[in-house]
Amino acid sequence: MNDRDERLYLDHNASAPLIPEARDAAIAALALANPSSTHREGRAARAVCEDARRSLARLVGGKAETIASENLVFTSGATEAANQLLSPRWLIDGEPADIRHLAVIETDHPATREGGHFDPAAVTRLPVDRDGVVDLGALAEWTALASESGPAMLAFSWANSETGVIQPLAAIRGIIEDKPIRLVLDAAQIGGRLPIDLAASGADAIILSGHKLGSLKGAGAIALKTLSTRPFALHRGGGQERGMRPGTEALPAIASFGAAAKVAIERGAMSAQGFQSKRALLEDEIAAALPDAVILGKDAERLPNTVAIMHPDIKAETAQIALDLAGIAVSAGSACTSGKVGPSHVVAAMAKAGLAIDPGLGAIRVSFGAETDETALRRFVSQYARLARRASARAA
Repeated sequence: MNDRDERLYLDHNASAPLIPEARDAAIAALALANPSSTHREGRAARAVCEDARRSLARLVGGKAETIASENLVFTSGATEAANQLLSPRWLIDGEPADIRHLAVIETDHPATREGGHFDPAAVTRLPVDRDGVVDLGALAEWTALASESGPAMLAFSWANSETGVIQPLAAIRGIIEDKPIRLVLDAAQIGGRLPIDLAASGADAIILSGHKLGSLKGAGAIALKTLSTRPFALHRGGGQERGMRPGTEALPAIASFGAAAKVAIERGAMSAQGFQSKRALLEDEIAAALPDAVILGKDAERLPNTVAIMHPDIKAETAQIALDLAGIAVSAGSACTSGKVGPSHVVAAMAKAGLAIDPGLGAIRVSFGAETDETALRRFVSQYARLARRASARAA
């Protein structure tokens, strides 16, 4: 079998492949009743939903598993969760409050970067440095100004979906602590790849996505530090999800999400260590084969399964198409932005901060999973190097 006969999937940050445990859980839930019904069949469905909720609570509860399962609210995905959380109307310590200012990070996923339900004039986009790490000086200035006029919110992607760069949460907390600022973390890319401890994070809410863990698409979740501090419901309707998300729960997707969370918990630290080893191999191979290539965010803390690469002689979209034809699936940006015309806003922000790259070229993102082996990563490097060398020869 040659390379073209077998597809190689290296786009886990867009969606991880459905794992067997999550598939089995979804199939088992297909015939179940409405989980809001009070008869025996409904109670059986409710038990499946609540089991999944407990699994998610364990996933974000840290070693002490300190988060109660009722603090987990199911949504249709991370984007809906972000839209609900990025709202000016919240309960804070049980009292209605108006949040007047929102800060996001310039390189954030569009679900947070666009500001949700806040008026555009109330949204500040914080700049980043050349590695894609938030400018802490700019954050401190915004914090001082925003906190003068009452409650404010800081919401951002904990790990960038394109580069894998992880924002320095401890330093960020040090700036905003003791200020009237609600903290919302989009952890869609963190879940299942690195440990999450909601209580230790200092966040009021964390966003999770099922299909990034290997579950069915169509399920996400909000994990709340406390039910007394939360956004108002995004929709009106029934009383499902404790009134925060009305509508009949998508039980097969939720059951699948819970099963994927259990697998992630069982894998634990061994999974992260395996990812780190593979990423180191991939980056060493790239450096040896393509010394002119740039790995974005290389000097920052990053997701262990993600590498964003730019080569000065080949556009990301061109490389993505050629690699696809060669049987290798990678992306040229996040899945939510790759269909849009124009350069990546992530790459553009890093170039603006001083990284010596051409933002018009874009970058390809390689993101892999536990089942990705070293042979697969070497195959990618071989194909990508071949494309880059051809492009360099044409440019000469």
